Amino acid sequence: MDILEAIYQRRAIKRFDPDFKITPEQERQLLEAAVQAPSSFNIQHWRFVILRDPQLRAQIRKELGNDQAQMTDASLLVLMAADTKAWQKDPQRYWRNAPPAMAELLVNWMGPFHEGREWLQRDEAQRSIGMAMQTLMLAAKGLDLDSCPMIGFDIEKVAELVGLPEDHVLGPMVAIGKRTQDAYPKAGQLSLEEVVFENRF
Repeated sequence: MDILEAIYQRRAIKRFDPDFKITPEQERQLLEAAVQAPSSFNIQHWRFVILRDPQLRAQIRKELGNDQAQMTDASLLVLMAADTKAWQKDPQRYWRNAPPAMAELLVNWMGPFHEGREWLQRDEAQRSIGMAMQTLMLAAKGLDLDSCPMIGFDIEKVAELVGLPEDHVLGPMVAIGKRTQDAYPKAGQLSLEEVVFENRF
């Protein structure tokens, strides 16, 4: 599928076929595509928690997820997370294939850029989640699959349930599978004139 076609066809689907199963090969394709997303300093903060256990998914849906059917009915449910301290953890590995001078420059810059700026560490982690998540959803559309980004759940309790490390943050979930019901028409798209500015607001 053409990339622009995938962008326009991707919609947040609410009803999935619970009997449809993504193959292991498709799942790997999706995740390998997701990690092609850009990230600051190539840190690749994102972490993908595959919620595969049907009982866990049912518990999240019933107790923590506002009874959203996607949580149990989608073939694949991915909880997006990110490591806010990834910049400290063997940073040379992010640049191991780069020319040595470039690798040294960026690895040495990584520490001063992040040190003492907790807000920036969190922001960069969430930005990375967003870029990986959109890449994942477009990859799904490219494989003729449907998806739904989801944030309507108790983040703190889900974090506890999955054992989220203290230096990580949670983002949304992404449900992926086959739709049984089309999305509603787009509710209202802002015009370019409302959102695009030149040089200054």
